[in-house]
Amino acid sequence: MNSNHALLPCLTFELPGIGGVLKTEPEDFVVEEIPAYDPVGEGQHLFLWIQKRDLPHDLLLRRLSKILEVSPNDIGVAGIKDRRAVTRQYVSVPSTAAPRVAQLESAELQVLKAVPHGNKLRTGHLHGNRFQVVVSGVSQEAGPRAAAIVAAVLNWGFPNYYGEQRFGHGGETLTLGLDLLAGRKQPREIPFQKRRFLLRLALSAVQSDLFNRILAQRLQDRLLQTVLEGDVMEVLESGGKFVVEDVLREQARLDQRELSVTGPMFGVKMLSPRGVPAERESRLLAESGLKLDHFEKFSQLLSGARRAMTIRPQNLTCCEVEGGIRFEFELPSGVYATTLLREVMKLDESDVEPGPADHEAFAE
Repeated sequence: MNSNHALLPCLTFELPGIGGVLKTEPEDFVVEEIPAYDPVGEGQHLFLWIQKRDLPHDLLLRRLSKILEVSPNDIGVAGIKDRRAVTRQYVSVPSTAAPRVAQLESAELQVLKAVPHGNKLRTGHLHGNRFQVVVSGVSQEAGPRAAAIVAAVLNWGFPNYYGEQRFGHGGETLTLGLDLLAGRKQPREIPFQKRRFLLRLALSAVQSDLFNRILAQRLQDRLLQTVLEGDVMEVLESGGKFVVEDVLREQARLDQRELSVTGPMFGVKMLSPRGVPAERESRLLAESGLKLDHFEKFSQLLSGARRAMTIRPQNLTCCEVEGGIRFEFELPSGVYATTLLREVMKLDESDVEPGPADHEAFAE
């Protein structure tokens, strides 16, 4: 198995990229959470709307714990934000920390508001994230190139790959997950203080890599916008999933942007496809040296799910600015901004390779 993004084809392979680099300065990558709800103004928890600059997530948690004198287990976050960026997000802490909140202020961290709420903030309690990103050092033709790719992405969406950061430095997190699933390593071999976090991270890296590979194959075979009998589809408005029986009907709904084809996040409770889609997924699993049985012993961590293969970003725009191109867009939670930007930048040679099949299906 290989988590290398250089092996994952772009949807807009026929459109030249803009090149460039990300995050020359933290201000070039601004991320703001879109909360699932607002705090109500009363309760035993305090929601802090914070802005951090160039501050790692683990250091943020340590700083909150030390200065506010609260246990790390009592700190709630909806998601982990980039380090080299300017990010705005909610964190929750016990309301008893309120007298010490002002002590958090520093060059890297500001508390923009503090509002009480009844419940602790939990992972996933957000609709998505809003981005403002400047790509610097771009090609001379970057303006029209970016506009062309943005138009294609607005029409077709972009492949919902997991970002490389999911797999750890040099793929070490993915390797650990594979060793755990195959029984070559046991959870007790992970240091206790890191076990719970690393176990979940490593196992999900395997799920993510398998998803990426299924998605890449589907794109290469010109099937990303084609409904197959037995596919598991997602209803975009509700998030509901179902198995395709009437291909013509669901193809019309896919063409109307009501649905998305989904790929596997393997686990014992995953809704499985049938027919050809099931065969494709089973073949990849076998090629990876894995069986569904391998996921059973970690069923509490790997219950399984389906993930949309394509995403259409909301409010996607681009414009030329001094030193580069600025992109603004909104993405659902769990979708990687770097994956969208990869489609635009095309830094890997494979990004412009169509693979074994052409992509006429994605022409305007």
